[in-house]
Amino acid sequence: MRQSSVRGERPRPRVRDAEALGWDETLYEGRGPGDEEPGSEPREHGRRGGGGRRRAGGPRPPRRRRRILRWFATVLAVLILGTSGAGYLYYEHLNSNIKKDKLNLGDEKNRPAKAKANAAGQTPLNILLIGSDARDTKENQKLGGAKETFGAKPLADVQMLLHLSADRSNMSVISMPRDTLLQMPKCTDPDDGTVYPATTGRLMTNESLGRGGPGCTVATWEQLTGIHIDHFMMVDFAGVVSMADAIGGVPVCVDANIHSKDRQGHGSGLRLTKGTTAVKGKQALQWLRTRYGFEDGSDIARSKAQHMYMSSMVRELRENATLSSPNKLRRLAEEATDALTVDEGLGSVAKLLSLGNQLKEVSPSRITMTTMPFQYVGARVIPKPGDAEKLFRLVREDIALDGKDKKKSSEEEASKDPAAADAEIGVQVQNGTRTAELGPVGGRANAVAQLLVGKGFTKAAADSSVLLTEDRTVVRYPSADLEGDAQAVAKSLGIPLSSVEKSTQVSGVTLVVGADWREGTTYEATADDDKAPTSAKLLNGANDKACMHVNPAFTWR
Repeated sequence: MRQSSVRGERPRPRVRDAEALGWDETLYEGRGPGDEEPGSEPREHGRRGGGGRRRAGGPRPPRRRRRILRWFATVLAVLILGTSGAGYLYYEHLNSNIKKDKLNLGDEKNRPAKAKANAAGQTPLNILLIGSDARDTKENQKLGGAKETFGAKPLADVQMLLHLSADRSNMSVISMPRDTLLQMPKCTDPDDGTVYPATTGRLMTNESLGRGGPGCTVATWEQLTGIHIDHFMMVDFAGVVSMADAIGGVPVCVDANIHSKDRQGHGSGLRLTKGTTAVKGKQALQWLRTRYGFEDGSDIARSKAQHMYMSSMVRELRENATLSSPNKLRRLAEEATDALTVDEGLGSVAKLLSLGNQLKEVSPSRITMTTMPFQYVGARVIPKPGDAEKLFRLVREDIALDGKDKKKSSEEEASKDPAAADAEIGVQVQNGTRTAELGPVGGRANAVAQLLVGKGFTKAAADSSVLLTEDRTVVRYPSADLEGDAQAVAKSLGIPLSSVEKSTQVSGVTLVVGADWREGTTYEATADDDKAPTSAKLLNGANDKACMHVNPAFTWR
């Protein structure tokens, strides 16, 4: 396993000559290797007169390490590889640039089940974007790193869950504030075997990265949300400014003149005039780092500004998908892959390209960005009771946050498979009463199992080996021949048939007691509400009128 960039620096290799590695600029003239017309002679890859030579004017300036707000280079890597054409596939050495780490450092048995496939056999994709605010180099100090945190454990100061729908029609991006207080799961460092025990108290979520690596951040998200995460991407900030430059700047808007700097010297230094400015270079970096000066000066406001930048950059890339300079694209690909840390399932250029091609199919009008609903506890925040869990449920059930999904049929159809006698149906009962705000109800699985036994399901038994997060009580079954049995269990408890579902994650009829049934012996079904909570404050990716509010204390004339 290669060392993640958050655990220490490694020397940056000298980039080999691009032409020798197979770069072919004809790819940007409408045709490339493998695209010859039928009957024509294939062109020898990489043999263009004068190709790959740098023009006069001296060597390219040395690249500076930018490891602040690493999350944004995630979008950089995916979108570059997804829009720049097949030429990057010939850069075999890019694969060796990519660092890999274990996906999940928690207990495998406690992981949420994978999302079930839709009628077409498609499954959604959940990717956790992680950004470290490590300040372990002098370069980071120059870019705004706090001196008192030099050499400390890295913090996952930016965390965003990217959900791509099963039919690839829409995308949701949910940020979590870095100072969200959560219970941490047990995590084991894959490098040295250090075990970080589960916490009974609450820690800030950004501390998860220091508990063994990005896989612990993934485990923390899964424990909180009940969402199965398929991949993570963690990237340093190198190349973000170059991307902004390559596309001519990213338009951002403020509703007043802003200077992000207070009397104590806190702030990014961002200085903009009222209205829209295409930021690039240092200004792009400042925008993404700015907290002092936006709205209430919180990380919530900074997340909002980052969402606006992401949306704007996606729109710019789609409008300028074929950039004029292949040399810039080549350098950006080098930067992106050299900065990238992913799980082992995403560890190649080909896999990243496949992912990028899926992501770029989503229209900006179907991209929804939001921050997890929260409430303050002193200077920190916790997930907002009810609203946060509702948002997570929509993601788990692959329901678009923009409300534009086609309405699902609510008709309940009885199974054609006859149920066995109640006393012959084996039922495992699991505890899913844990929520983002509340711990699990102790003994709940056993209490409901005994309730079933009293109704004649004498083979019902509690499964205390797992604790799940389910906002609604569900009955799952693995195969069609058990559908009738599962429905019989549901009917005996008053659970609607719409909550009976087939799942390959169970081996028999399994009842998961959800957070909607934390007490009592009578289940009361609640009506479905598939609208995102208003506290989520959604931002549509096609909204080019969004403007950040400037705190009057940070404006100028």
